[in-house]
Amino acid sequence: MATTLVNTDFNFPGQTAVYHGKVRDVYSIGNDLLVMVATDRISAFDVILPKGIPYKGQALNQIAASMLDATADLVPNWKIAVPDPMVTVGYRCEGLRLEMIIRGYLAGSAWREYKAGMRELCGVKLPEGMVENQRFPEPIITPTTKADAGHDENISREEAIAQGIVTAEQFDTMAAYTRALFKKGSEMAAEKGLILVDTKYEFGLRDGKVILIDEIHTPDSSRYFYAEGYEERLAKGEPQKQLSKEFVREWLMANGFMGKEGQQVPEMTDAFCEEVSERYIELYEHITGKKFEKAPEEHLDERIAANVLDCLNRLNP
Repeated sequence: MATTLVNTDFNFPGQTAVYHGKVRDVYSIGNDLLVMVATDRISAFDVILPKGIPYKGQALNQIAASMLDATADLVPNWKIAVPDPMVTVGYRCEGLRLEMIIRGYLAGSAWREYKAGMRELCGVKLPEGMVENQRFPEPIITPTTKADAGHDENISREEAIAQGIVTAEQFDTMAAYTRALFKKGSEMAAEKGLILVDTKYEFGLRDGKVILIDEIHTPDSSRYFYAEGYEERLAKGEPQKQLSKEFVREWLMANGFMGKEGQQVPEMTDAFCEEVSERYIELYEHITGKKFEKAPEEHLDERIAANVLDCLNRLNP
């Protein structure tokens, strides 16, 4: 199996801090820059799984960079440069502790809760009589709190404001940006024969203004269906053909794991990891319309360090 990058321990010039997330490792440089390394780690149910997925970090980073560029005229974002296939360098922002999830269809965790009887999600009332993967009359925004560890929690606009997580003005700006991004992402997906089902966006403050941070429209943050055959499968109550991380969650659930205490992660064979890798590459090619060019996998640490150093020297000569 190809080499994977699952841990990083860089020490870049001017580095002031490092944050190791579920998938990305974020290095703070001085007061104004971030180096975000997309590792090959994969998480599900808020648990980092024990094996990396070949080329996952590259696919995620390059999809996100492409999508940030394609939406920069709609929403200001943090990206400055992509010095390495697995790295984005951008502006350091004060993160807002809210993930803006937007759903165009009743799928995933929302469907599981709906099936169990839930008819209101994050303050949004849901129609009766819906079926799995059915389109909502209008996309709904269902925010969650942004947890450093453990599970994110659903929250309404009113609760988020009352708890001081964001101001009313910040929330409404984030919501407007979320709808604009989802509309653009849906249009781009449709051009490639895909449906953008649901996704999440994260925002931060730079000079007091709300800007888009992190990744967008990747299979880690989004769910895609193939448009062809969607209506037929919906009418028959059949599962949709999808490109997302949901199939990893389904595999885990089928093997008795949902991230709960005492549960063991099932064995991830090399064959399974390769299958997941192929899904990520497939989505990259579908959503960008470009052939995926596998970057050299040898000496990943050295390659990334050299490319980032060159970028930082150009940004701070």
